Amino acid sequence: MKIVKESRGGSGGAPSREELELIGRLAEKRLEPEEVYTFKVRLCDNEIDRDGERFAPETLEALAPLFVGKSGIFDHQWSARGQAARIYKTGVVREPDRVTRAGDGYCWLKGWAYMVRTEGNRDLIAEIEGGIKREVSVGCAVERAVCSICGANRNQEDCGHVKGRQYGGKLCYTSLEGASDAYEFSFVAVPAQPRAGVIKSAGGGVRLKELAEKNPRCRGELERLEEEAQLGRAYRKRMREEVVRLALLADGALEPEAIRAMADKLSPGELETLAGAYRRQARKNYPIRTQLEYGQRREDPEKGDQAFLV
Repeated sequence: MKIVKESRGGSGGAPSREELELIGRLAEKRLEPEEVYTFKVRLCDNEIDRDGERFAPETLEALAPLFVGKSGIFDHQWSARGQAARIYKTGVVREPDRVTRAGDGYCWLKGWAYMVRTEGNRDLIAEIEGGIKREVSVGCAVERAVCSICGANRNQEDCGHVKGRQYGGKLCYTSLEGASDAYEFSFVAVPAQPRAGVIKSAGGGVRLKELAEKNPRCRGELERLEEEAQLGRAYRKRMREEVVRLALLADGALEPEAIRAMADKLSPGELETLAGAYRRQARKNYPIRTQLEYGQRREDPEKGDQAFLV
C-alpha cells in the first residue's frame, strides 16, 4: 500500500556541539561546524489527512528511532546520486491544547537533518533557507491500516466502511498502526496533508499489481488471488448476516444494530464460532417437532376425534 503524503520542512543553520556529536556517529570522518548545514523537518503527525488516514500517536513514537540515520532524497527516487541529507535526531512533539479530528491531543514527528556543505548542494541550501524547498515526504512501513468504525485491517479485507463518512455519529478514518520500518524522507513539490504526511507501506513498499505489471507470469496468479479475496469478502458478509439472524432468534432482547456492530469486528472464524453458539441456543428456544409421533399411547382413544366435534 503506497500512499504519498507530504509535509512542510523547517529552518536550517550551523550545528551545536551536541549535534555534531550525533552527526559524528553517522559520518565517516570528524566534521567541523563550518562544514555542516542542519535543518529541521516536520515528518508526519496524528491528524486525519485528506486521504482519511492518520498515524496513531504510538505509531509516531515507534517511527521516531527508525528514522535516525535515514537519507534525504528527491521525489522518492531511490538513487545514491540523489542523496542530499541524513536524519541524525528525531522526537515526537506534543501539543495537548490542540485536539485532532479523531479526538486526541495533537502530536507530530520532528526530524533534524544534516548536509555536508559542498559546491554541488550550495543551491539546495539556498532554496531551503529561502523557503523554496519546504515540503518533504517520508517513506515508512506500517503493519495495519485499521478502520475506526469496526477495527478491520483494511490491508487484508474490505470492511465496507467509507472514509470520511459518519456512522452513528462517529467519523470513519483509517488509523495506521504497527510501524515496522522507515526508508527515507524526500523533497517533493505538492503537499498532500495540511501539515504532515508520508508515503506509507504495509509491506516491503511494492504492491502486487506493480510486480504483476513487470512480470506477466504473475498476472494470472494475482487475478486468482483477487477472485478468491472477493469470494472471501462475500462469505464474510453472509456470515455477519447469519450471526445477526441467529442472535435475534436466540435472544429477542438484543438490538439488531448492536449485533451488527459487534459482528463487523469479527473474523470469519470468530463469526462461525458465534453463529454455532447462537444456533444451539435458537434450537433450544424453538425445537423442531415432527408431524408424526410414534411409540406413544393415548390414555383415552375417544379423545382423538374431539378436534372434529362441533
